[in-house]
Amino acid sequence: MNYHTQFGSLEHYQKGGVQVVDDDPKHYVFSNVFEVASKSKPYEKVCVGINLDYVIEALRAEGDSPWFAAPHDEAALIMDGEVEVHLIKPDAPLTAEDKVGSVKLAGQPAGKKMGWMKVRRGHMALLPKGAAYQFRSAKPGVLLLQTIKGDHTVERWAEICQTT
Repeated sequence: MNYHTQFGSLEHYQKGGVQVVDDDPKHYVFSNVFEVASKSKPYEKVCVGINLDYVIEALRAEGDSPWFAAPHDEAALIMDGEVEVHLIKPDAPLTAEDKVGSVKLAGQPAGKKMGWMKVRRGHMALLPKGAAYQFRSAKPGVLLLQTIKGDHTVERWAEICQTT
């Protein structure tokens, strides 16, 4: 038997769904990260998955993001396009230890440049605890950010979930 895997993109995706046999579909979440990103502002962190305090956020990568930092590791999985991830080790802590989720910084922080990564579809970038990071993308793309729910996590469940 032959199988064909088709990977979506911002330009070509098909929204999936959930077939509920004997339950209310409102108890389930199914969203398409490409659809979510296509309707989002650049670098808006829209929650598409949640498990206790942990979330998966879909981001539309386009242009330069603000600088962010988090008091815990985060990971970015590139789903579509090509994204540069620039890292800085700050001279002083940028977040409180008891803060969770990413914090948007006022600008590029003072500190030592740690380098940058060019990541493409299927690549993952680790965003180390305490480091400042900025995404840069010449063309629209999509990334998923694994993090902890924070002040910049946007929840749009009524818009992205299947309800019937």
